[in-house]
Amino acid sequence: MWRAWARCRNSCRRSKAPSQEKEGIDIQINASDFIENLSLKVLSPSTRTQWDLHSGDLNRPGMQFVGYYEYFAYERPQVVGLVEMSYLESLDEDVLAERLETYFSYPIPCLIICRGMTAPDIMLELAKKHNVCVLGTDRETTGFSVAAINYLQHCLAPRSTIHGVLLDVYGVGVLITGESGVGKSEAALELVKRGHQLVADDVVDVCRVHERRLIGEAPETIRHFMEIRGIGIIDIKAMFGVGAVLMNKTIDLVIHLENWNKNKAYDRLGLTDDYTTMMDVRVPQLVLPVRPGRNLAIIIEVAARNFSLKQMGYSAAAELDKRLNDMMRTEK
Repeated sequence: MWRAWARCRNSCRRSKAPSQEKEGIDIQINASDFIENLSLKVLSPSTRTQWDLHSGDLNRPGMQFVGYYEYFAYERPQVVGLVEMSYLESLDEDVLAERLETYFSYPIPCLIICRGMTAPDIMLELAKKHNVCVLGTDRETTGFSVAAINYLQHCLAPRSTIHGVLLDVYGVGVLITGESGVGKSEAALELVKRGHQLVADDVVDVCRVHERRLIGEAPETIRHFMEIRGIGIIDIKAMFGVGAVLMNKTIDLVIHLENWNKNKAYDRLGLTDDYTTMMDVRVPQLVLPVRPGRNLAIIIEVAARNFSLKQMGYSAAAELDKRLNDMMRTEK
């Protein structure tokens, strides 16, 4: 079983898609997943099961229906709202057919009609002729657009795989890193026992959903499992309940564990902030030395609380420094 676990873990570590880490490369979006996740209805099917998308944005083709194609983002999903549909309904049948024939001649991935509006018959005929999928939703245009953009940006986000443990500690996404055997999983297990939530152990899939935001989750195959040396594989969800696990979490703080080095000077004041760079995103980092007798779970809890205080504008180290400076000025 250990060999199977090791093969699975190593496979997950290598499973990132290198193409998603490069800018300017199309990513294939599964059409059925797009339809299912956004609760869309198929008004006119297509034989295309994959869409090659370069951006997580949408296009509303109002200008194209008027006849302006100089700047046409045809490679994006097309969204038709009340304004566009009202304009199409105002056109004569011959003009409408001509405009739509020109529009569907471009290789658009799909067309989504919002507000539960009925698509003109000529639109469905031309969409079928050009093998373009037409979808429908009862949602308002703005609400659907927000949901679709969020979904596409998550699908198109650059991804990577990191060796570590990710937890939610007092609402802070804490990524624990360090060499194998340093005690990452043991510290995480103690934190779970103290009421915090596990996201991923050993292998963390990370996606950059924003230029300053990273989200981590566990590979589906090993989700909620943890390896404890001397015991083996345990199921955190089955052992501690559904409240002890999370599907994903933002990475707010990195805590790097390393064996205590007596020749190294560790930070004892915290006046300066240290950062690490992950996928071009700067993330606050703390280095914690590990030695017998140190309660890592409590230290990580304190680190998470202290991080939250700093986010709210309060720094204990800065406050102490201010008091000492005030005292020295008073004594002069």
